Amino acid sequence: MSNAVNTRNFVVAGHSGGGKTTLCEQILRLTGAIQRAGTVEAKNTVSDFMVEEQVKQSSIYASLLNCSWKDTRLFFTDTPGYGEFVGQVVGAIRASDAALVVIDAIDGPQIGTARAWKIAKQRRIPRFGLVNRLDKDRADFKATLEIMRKNHGKNVIIPLYWPVGKGENFSRVVNVLFDTDIPAEIADDVAECKALWMDAIAETDEELMERFLDGGTLTDDEIRKGLRASVRSGSTIPVFAASAVTEVGLKELLDEIINIFPTPLEYVPLPGGPEQIAENGDAYGVVFKCVNDLFSGQLAFIRTVTGTFKADTDVYNINEGNKERFGQLLMMNGKNQAPITEAGPGTIFAVAKLKNTKIGDTVAGNSHCRSLPGIEFPGATMSYAVSAAKNGDDEKIAAGLQKIAECDPTVRLSRQDETHEFLLSGMGDQHLAIVAARLKEQFKVEAVLSTPKVPYRETIRTAGDGHYRHKKQTGGAGQFAEVYLRIQYNDDGYEFANEVVGGTVPKNFIPAIEKGVQEVMTSGPLVGCRMERIKVVVYDGKYHPVDSNEMAFKIAGRMAFRDAISKANPILLEPIMKVDICIPDSYMGDITGDLNHKRGRVLGMSADEGLQIVHAEVPMAEMFRYATELRSMTQGRGSFEMSFERYEQVPANVANEIIGKYQAENAEKE
Repeated sequence: MSNAVNTRNFVVAGHSGGGKTTLCEQILRLTGAIQRAGTVEAKNTVSDFMVEEQVKQSSIYASLLNCSWKDTRLFFTDTPGYGEFVGQVVGAIRASDAALVVIDAIDGPQIGTARAWKIAKQRRIPRFGLVNRLDKDRADFKATLEIMRKNHGKNVIIPLYWPVGKGENFSRVVNVLFDTDIPAEIADDVAECKALWMDAIAETDEELMERFLDGGTLTDDEIRKGLRASVRSGSTIPVFAASAVTEVGLKELLDEIINIFPTPLEYVPLPGGPEQIAENGDAYGVVFKCVNDLFSGQLAFIRTVTGTFKADTDVYNINEGNKERFGQLLMMNGKNQAPITEAGPGTIFAVAKLKNTKIGDTVAGNSHCRSLPGIEFPGATMSYAVSAAKNGDDEKIAAGLQKIAECDPTVRLSRQDETHEFLLSGMGDQHLAIVAARLKEQFKVEAVLSTPKVPYRETIRTAGDGHYRHKKQTGGAGQFAEVYLRIQYNDDGYEFANEVVGGTVPKNFIPAIEKGVQEVMTSGPLVGCRMERIKVVVYDGKYHPVDSNEMAFKIAGRMAFRDAISKANPILLEPIMKVDICIPDSYMGDITGDLNHKRGRVLGMSADEGLQIVHAEVPMAEMFRYATELRSMTQGRGSFEMSFERYEQVPANVANEIIGKYQAENAEKE
């Protein structure tokens, strides 16, 4: 294996359709890793090897690739650009030292572009832009550049290479810092870029700045050193120009990956991690991806942070506190595997059949090493209720989905107590449809996905008094209990108080009364949902020294509470979700209008990475299909994040409809 100085590790990210997979395929061909480049249309690329990717003709999973260029080993990841598979991008960026964001020269930056910029920025790794597909008729490098500069700033987005020719006449690229053979028609643009770069480079060092301001010249080595420093600090984002299909600009890109992309020894440190990155010392690695392989079992993909892992050795899962055994280390090129004996800093490798290691775990050669921070994946935006197509398959479905969720942290599984439904949550309908298809293919069990029920809650609006006298006489000892209680709305939640004086109800029967109250609260009078925000006060009652017992007081408490509820104006509560919707400015009117239609409240707006973010609160009942609806409204250019905020009263007209439907369903069952 190459040493760390001669290793580069980067992620290829961006919006769907920008040519990422084609770019990766051509890099593999140019470097001799493959003899012939496949195409997405022919369904024979190295990275899109899964059946669902070939059917969709779009990347769904992050695919690990590697090759060598001029004695340097390149590890890079082809990631999906479609928003519902963003979890794959998050994991890949965590394992990378740099992000190469691909932008379509025809359509310009899109939501997937902004998402890639943002995730890479959060990880604090250097970012690079590649304007691709410049061989197409409608390609416009300068227009694409202007949009990027509008989003990030002219002094941040600076072309390092400028294209010569347009469309089918796109023939080569020129380096704005060092090339001298500049065509007249682009001379002014190249000169402007060079001036911007020289300013940025001079700012990286006080001595360079003084000499630059005094009119002195910088050597080529000083320029390259300053360029690397500017990029690694995040102050600038170099932009390349290329056509992956015709390969114009790709050799220049590969050269600059070696020249200015960081080495693994410059890995951006994470809290709790090793203070110094080196090839010797304790080995640290982070598990950023897992897949269920039909032949090898579960494969764990690991990025070596520092030190060197070796085949056939014991390692430690720091998070779980257990020992694991590394057998053969595998270097991946799509689905192709090649065994290696060791993996130093920056190397991405796979290990089969680890017993108890999951995504986000830290593996190390020493049990005393500290764990690196886990990987934060986005929350789910869509849920389905899951049931078995065949009776008796529920346990198989739950076990299969659990296995899938272990390899895809954006898949969430939960049991909804209020509705008694098993929920499958993910990033959108297409994401969850693929999960269901994998369940059927890998685990031979079919699931039925349906819209979940809303977990409504119930409470009261006014105070109410309740009374019940329970008296039952049988042949032997009877049952007797009498309870007086009052209830009122309590914003702090459920509360139970005993204000009985004079011993009319002995203290040992008070817990039984509360049990009866809590039984009723699990199924409210309106739609059978859990009740909350109620204070219950027992203030009087009667007992019999022989016939009173806990069961009698439990029944009396239950019935007295029901009596009080009937007088306290019960109301229905619904979950309200906090929603952040990221869209291009042109869709603002459509989105806000739709939110109003959904009973949503727009709280404000902000901007990020050149896109508008609408901050709103919307009832959960209106959001079950929003991933699909947003995609339709924005032609796939919008995305959103959603989280639970609070419960709030349902408007009377909506509540009446919900209650009427519930009563009709109950009547039909009876």
